Amino acid sequence: MVIRLAEHKDIHELIKMRWDFTIEYDESKKDSSYEDFEKECYVFLEKALNGDTWFIWVAEENGTVVSHIYIELIQKVPRPGKVTNSFAYMTNVYTIPEYRNMGIGSKVLGTINKWIKDNSYEFVIVWPSEDSINYYKKNGYIHSTEPMEYFPS
Repeated sequence: MVIRLAEHKDIHELIKMRWDFTIEYDESKKDSSYEDFEKECYVFLEKALNGDTWFIWVAEENGTVVSHIYIELIQKVPRPGKVTNSFAYMTNVYTIPEYRNMGIGSKVLGTINKWIKDNSYEFVIVWPSEDSINYYKKNGYIHSTEPMEYFPS
């Protein structure tokens, strides 16, 4: 098992995994156009991999990506008298079904937790599903109250 940052060669696997992840949790999306999604996701992933804001961590087994976690760094507004460090937003945490419950996701998350600490990022936020709360808790995360949201109409 190799845990590493995603590379351009992983884009098509990442697109397929994002599609599968979405369909697994919302079958109503399966009638969407894969080609349209693929084009949009490809553009996003190319920008993400070439930029310095997104970090996509993958677990690779025998040349195949089997798990991934996406991290977006958020810059904070500086504050007088305090060193300002970025924080991380975690999203799109997914392991393909046949590789679940083998500790792979926890290994990827552990790698990210070390990377967060080593780079002095202030904290990580993630909005877990009900099913994943224990996964985060066993990896050192604290369940907090929901943030406030605004949806423009």
